[in-house]
Amino acid sequence: MPSITHAVEDYLKAIWKLSHQGGGGKVPVGDIAIHLGISAPSVTGMVQKLKGMRLLHYTRYGGVTLTARGRKIALEIVRHHRLWELYLYTRLGVPLERVDKEAERLEHVLSDDMEDLLARALGDPKRDPHGDPIPTKAGAMERLKGVPLSKLKPGDDGTVARVSDRHADKLRYMVSLGLLPGARVLVLERAPFRGPITLKVGNRRCAIDPDLADLVLVTASGPARRARRK
Repeated sequence: MPSITHAVEDYLKAIWKLSHQGGGGKVPVGDIAIHLGISAPSVTGMVQKLKGMRLLHYTRYGGVTLTARGRKIALEIVRHHRLWELYLYTRLGVPLERVDKEAERLEHVLSDDMEDLLARALGDPKRDPHGDPIPTKAGAMERLKGVPLSKLKPGDDGTVARVSDRHADKLRYMVSLGLLPGARVLVLERAPFRGPITLKVGNRRCAIDPDLADLVLVTASGPARRARRK
């Protein structure tokens, strides 16, 4: 059977992430191509190869799902990636908007022993610096809870649970505002027609557009949470 190359790991991780974001369903080949920035014919060729390696299930026009073995490998790489992100951010001071790219390079070169040492040095963490859950060595992972900040109304407050790592420039701006996991936020005003949302982040007042607020997941603790309980 062909060896598990870095390219194979990248594909499996991408398929797992897209499936996870979509609620666990099948992943269209076109979505994989967009996510990886690779042509659809090239992705189809690799998908056929991974099917032959029994790492995924694939039917033409039916999408892709990982086999148990494919999912296990994907979660190992996700674990490596998120541990490295946390180490780079908390121990080496790498800016948050850069840790994803750096971890992409390091995730493939972590042995089991070094993975254990890295996790132990970080205190066996549950979340990466963006707030994403870190899979355990056995592949278990906490469920990410919360609502997009864009859904909160004036008077709603909560705690930032996660910030998206997909846009480095937007992430850099969120860092400058203090919109990081663990930060307390209070919605002060909302302009109509998807206008700016005025917030209090900690002791700081700022305004962001709804598109940026869509990238911030919040666990609500004010009126929004009470309303959902009714």
